[in-house]
Amino acid sequence: MTTVTISKKTNQDEELIAIPKKEYREFSRWQKMFKTFKPIARDGEDLKKARADYKSGRYMSINELKRKLANKN
Repeated sequence: MTTVTISKKTNQDEELIAIPKKEYREFSRWQKMFKTFKPIARDGEDLKKARADYKSGRYMSINELKRKLANKN
């Protein structure tokens, strides 16, 4: 029989999930492939401009970008 010990430090708001070790390792490897975006002050200004452009409709879809790039080549 498997015994599980849950830390008393765990908040009641937190949810615990039990998964097989193999799946956890696969998820952990997958997660390491992505970096977390941590903006600096300069990025904040660029992000505000990008959001304003998006709101006003000045953007293109990824498919439109691919077509434009393909046409240039």
